[in-house]
Amino acid sequence: MTSAQSSPRPRSIDLGIRVGYLSQGSQNSITDVEGVQVGHSTIITGDGRLIPKEGPIRTGVTVVLPHAGNLYRQKVPAACYVLNGFGKSIGLSQVTELGHLESPIALTSTLNVWNVADSIVEYLSDLNNGVQSFNPIVLECNDRFLNDAIGRHVRKQHVDEAITSASDISAQEGNIGAGTGMTGFGWKSGIGTSSRICESLHGDYTVGVLVLCNMGDPRDLRIDGLQIGRYLMPPGVNDESGGSICFIVATDAPVTARQLNRMAKRAHLGLARAGGVVSHGSGTTALAFSNSSERPQIDDAHLTVLFRGVVESAEEAIINSLLGSETLAGRDGNVRHSIPADKLENLLNIQRNSLENILGSEQEST
Repeated sequence: MTSAQSSPRPRSIDLGIRVGYLSQGSQNSITDVEGVQVGHSTIITGDGRLIPKEGPIRTGVTVVLPHAGNLYRQKVPAACYVLNGFGKSIGLSQVTELGHLESPIALTSTLNVWNVADSIVEYLSDLNNGVQSFNPIVLECNDRFLNDAIGRHVRKQHVDEAITSASDISAQEGNIGAGTGMTGFGWKSGIGTSSRICESLHGDYTVGVLVLCNMGDPRDLRIDGLQIGRYLMPPGVNDESGGSICFIVATDAPVTARQLNRMAKRAHLGLARAGGVVSHGSGTTALAFSNSSERPQIDDAHLTVLFRGVVESAEEAIINSLLGSETLAGRDGNVRHSIPADKLENLLNIQRNSLENILGSEQEST
């Protein structure tokens, strides 16, 4: 197993992109929510022509742990919201029904869902002797353009690696774990993350979002308000509007499952701000949880700042998933190109300078 990342790539802040008004967390990552850990296992082997069930392989698994304890014994409130249900996720119906999470959250490629779920059941069973039922949570996007998807190459050792390597250090982005074979807005994409500090009358809380991005038409991509697709298109891609996206929303705010459902819905607004349309064949899913032990819980009237935190973090996480990804070749010579950060930065600077000149002229005339 090797990482697809060969050198650091810029994040949104490095290009002067400022999404929204709230302050970012210290790492600008879902791991800014104290206790949350993220781990990955990346599988990259083989080149050339696709041989089904053999390779080339461009896939992996990413795991989010709401806290470092036994999740089955220390359940956390949770909720999900599915904007478009063309997905193969596991475990969401019980989260909706009971309003809590009792499992690590795994992200992977579509046909690996059942292998990963089996592996999480093994992990939970080893921790909880005598228990005969578990609800593993697995969300997915399809990486078949670069990967031998039918081979279902994610195994128990990969899930175990992702869990045991999980850390509260800022999550890696781009071609890592579940993001290895993904595409976003026609460009190479994958894992992205961001966070916000939300000041309320109840106190200061953190909201973090991790995204697995695998959708979007390149003509629709918006970054810092600029419709990038009008000026910059990925080589060889004209219309790539299908695909899916998964959001994991974490917070340390003392909120209920019902309130978390309201927060999960807002993640999709961040997608819309980045240019996502949500096609017929898209699995568009958000799962939100709180690891807070505080009481009493926040009143609904004070949720707006948390909603803003979700929207801003989701939008920036998508941008970071693009910026963090490197060009990758996969099966049958298929290639997804990284978005060129230098050209993107030039476009954004031209827009900013033009606005400054216009505003300066208007002020002089008055």
